[in-house]
Amino acid sequence: MPLQKILFKPGVNKENTRYTTEGGWYEADKVRFRQGNPEVIGGWQPFSAATYQGVCRSLWNWVTLGGDNLIGVGTNLKFYLNQGGLYYDITPIRASSTINNNPFAVVNGSATITVTDTDHGCVTGDFVTFSGAVGLGGNITATVLNAQYQVSVINANSYTFTASATANGSDVSPGGGASVVATYQINVGPVIPVPLVGWGAGSWGSPPPAGGTIGTWGYGLSSSSALRLWNQINYGQDLVYGPRNGAIYYWNATNTVSTRGVLLNSLGGTVSFTNASPTLVTSTILYTEGAALQFSGGSLPTGVSAGTTYYVFQVNGLTFNLLNTSGTEVNTTSSGTGTVSRIVDVPTVQNNMTVSDISRFLIAFGCNDYGSTVLDPMLIRWSAQDDIYNWTPDPTNQAGFTRLSHGSEIVTTVQTRQEIVVFTDSSIYSLQYLGPPYIWAAQLLGDNISIMGPNSAVIASGIVYWMGVDKFYQYDGRVNTLNCDLRRFVFGDLNQEQALQVFSGTNEGFNEVWWFYCSANSTVVDKYVIYNYIEKIWYYGTMSRTAWLDSGLQAVPIAANYFTDTLTGNIINHETGLNDNTTGTAAAIDAYISSSEFDIGDGHNFGFVWRVLPDLTF
Repeated sequence: MPLQKILFKPGVNKENTRYTTEGGWYEADKVRFRQGNPEVIGGWQPFSAATYQGVCRSLWNWVTLGGDNLIGVGTNLKFYLNQGGLYYDITPIRASSTINNNPFAVVNGSATITVTDTDHGCVTGDFVTFSGAVGLGGNITATVLNAQYQVSVINANSYTFTASATANGSDVSPGGGASVVATYQINVGPVIPVPLVGWGAGSWGSPPPAGGTIGTWGYGLSSSSALRLWNQINYGQDLVYGPRNGAIYYWNATNTVSTRGVLLNSLGGTVSFTNASPTLVTSTILYTEGAALQFSGGSLPTGVSAGTTYYVFQVNGLTFNLLNTSGTEVNTTSSGTGTVSRIVDVPTVQNNMTVSDISRFLIAFGCNDYGSTVLDPMLIRWSAQDDIYNWTPDPTNQAGFTRLSHGSEIVTTVQTRQEIVVFTDSSIYSLQYLGPPYIWAAQLLGDNISIMGPNSAVIASGIVYWMGVDKFYQYDGRVNTLNCDLRRFVFGDLNQEQALQVFSGTNEGFNEVWWFYCSANSTVVDKYVIYNYIEKIWYYGTMSRTAWLDSGLQAVPIAANYFTDTLTGNIINHETGLNDNTTGTAAAIDAYISSSEFDIGDGHNFGFVWRVLPDLTF
């Protein structure tokens, strides 16, 4: 009998049964297609031996003017900069103050220390660093106390932490002295979303995840615990970052990589006032016309009050005059110095932000309105052109705002060549720079459009791809539904309650868009689906990752790995070799592919297979 050639169509198709998809591939794991032929995906290995704390949901890579290649790593517990494989903690500080006299209480034989600090503002899992403490007389020395610890909250005025030593009978309780300074990092976020409330939402009496709350007796976990997602993007060589539904922080590249970021609205610098009519202000920060400032300091001149808002007027380099809220020029009867205590109108809360490649605007999506601290989820605001400190609209600058109308919240944004694509929970907009007087204008591109979550959209080869709640989309000038041979398979086995964990990424070397998601019975990311946009085919597999970045500044794509037993993780280099080197010991990738059913003829023909000649390379 002659040999029969059997060729399979590229891609994996599970929309029908094995019999109706005759001549194709039906199942696969860790396999991709190149020029129509299946092959094992590239291997992976740790970026370095160093690890970070928490689960990473955000990666960003950029290079400073000094040539430092940096990676921003945002986890539910901290924010890091990775340089040379090491992680540097730049988590912003929430508060720092001298706390109650002798705040530490211990029990002999225990390493648990109770701290009393009125209105500490912590949630369970927060980090605090103590300084200025004196030892308790025994094993709990000053060195033990003056360190960083993670706390467990008892109530609004006290919490505990586990010390690095166990108290003995010589330790005096309470103690620590009257000069203990507690420096609190910003509140941590939960590891996963908690979507349900009420009876049965969680195990009875179970503690909430970090940042969560417990309801009244018998109730489960609270849905107020949203997933900690970081927004980050470089502004020149500096970094602008902040958690979703949180403040905007700024890290200056002229500092060291271990210097923490600070609130953007606190970076006003120092000023000196010349006694004149109007007064002449000399600043260490370059402001544009209309910037709103508040001052503090012990030597403010007569005529300038602390905590009062003034507006920058007649800028000449680093010097300017001031207008009060009535539009009158400010005069002083003496000279003085001070600090810009607050840059007024900088958003204090945001859900998403980006820096436009056109004219360098910092744009906040879903933020508080002027004069308000309440988040408006459909409001867009932008700073003055090339001035990250000025958010006050003025005829002489280009700061401004607009509000979208279709949807209930802005979910995410993707910047393309000529526009910023803005996704609400039901629509898609194009935000374009028009110049004065309109500056930025939004145009509705499509309605009744869904998106899975803030990290589920990505751009590849100039086209925006994203995962909706029940199908995939693309935008290439028009909004289109992507034909997907795995649609029913993916969305039928996806945990919609963990939609916030869905994230996407590109692997441009193989013309691929990846989406990672939680399968139906999982609360951790364990599956992925891939669209090859050149060959227009789909394939899928299993893998646990929490973030992905395909950066031209790295030799290969990188992803964030996590180990649930230790709550530590590291960055993983992908497409390196063919093995799984996660643990440092090479292991073969567990990959396979299985075809649909096929036949060699129809009607009365039949045959026996006695020889197979596979066309394979190893």
